[in-house]
Amino acid sequence: MNRRGSGVLLHVSSLPSAYGIGDLGPAAHRFVDLLAGAGQRYWQILPLNPTCPAFGNSPYQSTSAFAGNTWLISPEQMVADGLLGPGDIENPPGFPEDRVDYQAVMNYKNSLFDRAFAGFKERGADFHYKEFAAENVSWLDDYAIFVALKDRFGGKVWGDWPSGIRDRHEEALRKHGTELADRILREKFLQYVFDRQWRALKNHCRERHLQIIGDIPIYLTYDSVDLWANPGLFKLDEYKKPAFVAGVPPDAFSATGQLWGNPVYNWDAHQQQGFSWWESRIDRTLALVDRLRLDHFRGFVQFWEVPAGDATAENGRWVDAPGRDLFTLLARSRSCLPIIAEDLGYITSDVHEMMAHFGFPGMKILTFGFSGDVARNPHAPHNITKGCVAYTGTHDNNTVRGWFEHEVPGDQKDLIFRYIGGQVGADQIHRILIRLAMLSPADTVIVPMQDILGLGEEARMNRPGTTEGNWEWRLRPEQAGEQAMREFSEVTGIYGRW
Repeated sequence: MNRRGSGVLLHVSSLPSAYGIGDLGPAAHRFVDLLAGAGQRYWQILPLNPTCPAFGNSPYQSTSAFAGNTWLISPEQMVADGLLGPGDIENPPGFPEDRVDYQAVMNYKNSLFDRAFAGFKERGADFHYKEFAAENVSWLDDYAIFVALKDRFGGKVWGDWPSGIRDRHEEALRKHGTELADRILREKFLQYVFDRQWRALKNHCRERHLQIIGDIPIYLTYDSVDLWANPGLFKLDEYKKPAFVAGVPPDAFSATGQLWGNPVYNWDAHQQQGFSWWESRIDRTLALVDRLRLDHFRGFVQFWEVPAGDATAENGRWVDAPGRDLFTLLARSRSCLPIIAEDLGYITSDVHEMMAHFGFPGMKILTFGFSGDVARNPHAPHNITKGCVAYTGTHDNNTVRGWFEHEVPGDQKDLIFRYIGGQVGADQIHRILIRLAMLSPADTVIVPMQDILGLGEEARMNRPGTTEGNWEWRLRPEQAGEQAMREFSEVTGIYGRW
């Protein structure tokens, strides 16, 4: 990413579709064409892993670090691939165009999946399915039986399952595996369909010279197959419940810190295994995307662990993590590590030193750049350096317009006006910040689609600290045309990012 370029942040679920949620079908391929036609080099997405209602449908709280999100499977592409008939998808329910109704999507797609799976069993597994299952056996078998067991035990977290299957005794695994064989095969089949559709979309990106930037959350949710299958790699107690959980310490913004609740890694065990689990996770993600953003990069240097059961993060402690050893091992056996380090918030010098050592670019957010001492604010456009990725905002921020309308006080607006040399309204501020990002020295600029369109806070993707209404925003069909990208394309060319 050391040549000037730009791209757009839009998760797959936000694409237009007649089937309730953005998917990997025709609209995704058209979006790739739209980006390529506008001179863009990158399409940044959020994690592709499974989502579920128990975690607010967040792609950052998944049941698997390796599996794909089957709700993103395209019904149209299933028809094109002969897995469904045209009549099977002729009359979808009246889904809302601008939001994802996850429960309605799940109900509808499960009925399609059942129909496709019945046909798959009748025909018998073909060579391509068998090849996929063999190549991904290291995670696929465990994931498929985990999903089946979750159904069998009424959605209980795995730590509350009967001890035999909780502890993965061979006899219990064999018994449940036999009894749930059909359900297990269905999940493997759906993972195969997801993989097939995703690879077709990725190949289309490659043909259009567009790279995909993916995302890896550093932590996993407790109720995931990764913890059930690898409990020794996490700090769990004798009953396989978390002994410590992740968070961040008290600061100026929170007197009690932030308690995230995710289990923390047993890094000693990872080192003893030669970081094989992390190596597999990175390789699996890079098989799906071209570059990846590592969330909460600081956690690879030091992490804040809090005793499980604490109500706040106040009694935690900093623990060293062997990130340098991990990335040294990864770099030794690969020609490059196309990693972007999410280095937002309070970052210590040792984190920046490790980023510099491995050549990982960090992130700069323009909406962070107009507070405090702007002359020295590292996110202010004039301080952005070449070796970074500049954003107007991310999925966790308000849109630029929403930020300006609802979060910027009057004195800060005056500062912004002095900085840009004149007053602008809320309907123009997104254009100004996009230009400031594009003309900056940053090698790469990524702009959320909401900011390209100048949308307000109603189009926000996520509100950290809240559990409802997130991850639902969708691009309406009329917003995904060439007119929306025309000005963005012109700015891309003017500032040398084609």
